[in-house]
Amino acid sequence: MAYDFGFLNTLEEFDVALQENDAVFVYFNSSSCNVGEALAPKVMNLIENKFPKMKFYYVDREMSPEIAGKYSIFVEPTILTFFVGKETLRKSRHFSMDELEKEMSRPYSIIFE
Repeated sequence: MAYDFGFLNTLEEFDVALQENDAVFVYFNSSSCNVGEALAPKVMNLIENKFPKMKFYYVDREMSPEIAGKYSIFVEPTILTFFVGKETLRKSRHFSMDELEKEMSRPYSIIFE
């Protein structure tokens, strides 16, 4: 089964996602960013295997400029993680999967273990 993820297109959808989920991972990218396109499956795999209770959402920065503007997303790819509605991690452009996993582990374990 493929990993279940959602798309966020409006600020209203974004707000609902934060209200309905204790742990939210938001991946900002666009189809014109080759690095982001290559990184997306690796990030999804990390979330699926290491943080299964976290909900993964994709935001196309070009198609949803109001979300990108509100959250000050100016480069691709950018990831934001939210735990209980609060932004806890932000990474842009160059980051490793190991670094991402390490930084997400502590807040995730506090919420779910």
